[in-house]
Parts: sequence; structure tokens; C-alpha cells
Amino acid sequence: MIQSPEVDSFAELIEVIKVRRQSEMFFRIDVKPPFSDTPEDWEDRLEAAFT
Repeated sequence: MIQSPEVDSFAELIEVIKVRRQSEMFFRIDVKPPFSDTPEDWEDRLEAAFT
């Protein structure tokens, strides 16, 4: 979220993570995304998008 401040929704965040996984080796989840569409299982979904 820090590197992509233009993201306005959880769905957009998932897409950014899918693109970035091609050039990144690690993914760190520190804070729950502050979007109204963030689901309860947000950690699992973000991890799945990265792997």
C-alpha cells in the first residue's frame, strides 16, 4: 500500500500484488488494508495472491 498509494480498493490491491510477485521475493503483511471491501480473511487472500 505504501508503494502503490493510488490503490483504492482491496480488489485493486490484489491485482497489484499479483503483478509485483513477479519481481519480489518476499511479501510482508503488517497492517489490515483500510478499504471498505477488505474481507475478514484478508491475510489469507493477500498471501494467496502473492504465491
